[in-house]
Amino acid sequence: MTKFKFWMLAILAIGVVFTSCNSDDPVNESLVLAEYLESADSPAMKDYVNTDMPSLITATDVNSLNLTGQIYIIDIRAAADFAAGHIANAVNVTFADLLTHVEGLNMADYEKVAVVCYSGQTASYGTSLLRLMGYEKVFAMKFGMCAWNSNFSGGWDSNISNTYATQFTPDVTAKNAPGDMPTLETGKTTGQEILEARVATLLSEGFDPGKVTNAVVFGNLENYYIVNYWPEAQYLDPGHIPGAVQYTPKESILVDVDLTTLPTDQPIVVYCYTGQTSAFMAAYLRLLGYDAKSLLYGANGMIYDVMAEAGMTVWKDTDIMEYDFVTE
Repeated sequence: MTKFKFWMLAILAIGVVFTSCNSDDPVNESLVLAEYLESADSPAMKDYVNTDMPSLITATDVNSLNLTGQIYIIDIRAAADFAAGHIANAVNVTFADLLTHVEGLNMADYEKVAVVCYSGQTASYGTSLLRLMGYEKVFAMKFGMCAWNSNFSGGWDSNISNTYATQFTPDVTAKNAPGDMPTLETGKTTGQEILEARVATLLSEGFDPGKVTNAVVFGNLENYYIVNYWPEAQYLDPGHIPGAVQYTPKESILVDVDLTTLPTDQPIVVYCYTGQTSAFMAAYLRLLGYDAKSLLYGANGMIYDVMAEAGMTVWKDTDIMEYDFVTE
């Protein structure tokens, strides 16, 4: 064999090995999942995070539909609190069992399904996961049981605050440069399989890993990549948490827009007006593998009076409907 033939065969062999190794490269599960959820092939059949999210229903609408038997109500509060007072016809379900319970429903029997918690925060987180699994009739009840009757309104009444009003700033902080997606290790390869595995994990974990208080965040601002999830005009006036980065609702969180500017090596705190939209968003980002947390009660817990004066969404006494409830 000539030297020329020998080296040609050696090069071909190396190429075969290289190609074979490439075919065995691990799937970037986070990217696969993100692209799937942005596509029409996902259970939600659209880019839910940038279209219908958040899916909220008022206590008034829940009450009206309940009177005519057109709504199924899932109360995810602790059993003792459920027994002390709940909406008539509501069913007490643990957070971990949300998907299993919904899968057992005949959705054709109801116009809507409402998930109810104390203040709307946990219900929003869980509803986000159900929506991403394709259950488009599911909504979180806005402001939770706090809006149903004043017997339950303490959660919101005690969490509106102006504590950080003097610290909000109009100074702009730029987004990170685009980078890598998080690392997921479900062992699955298709978008649907990865979605199912991640939803199961997040439901089993509960809301605790996906939430944070304003006191904790302001106690160490540099520890977090803070996402201001409201329009740019309001990012500038009334301003934002120092160092927060503005992401536009229903626009920014796409693979080809700003999703990959989120860090994979730092906790992400998302905040909105009330903590409910941010809970929807935190669930989505955690699905993808980001260490994302929703700031409880949003800006209502930091600059309440400023928001009220600016006409932004705030908790008010008039949100309490004083509807009847039942006990067990």
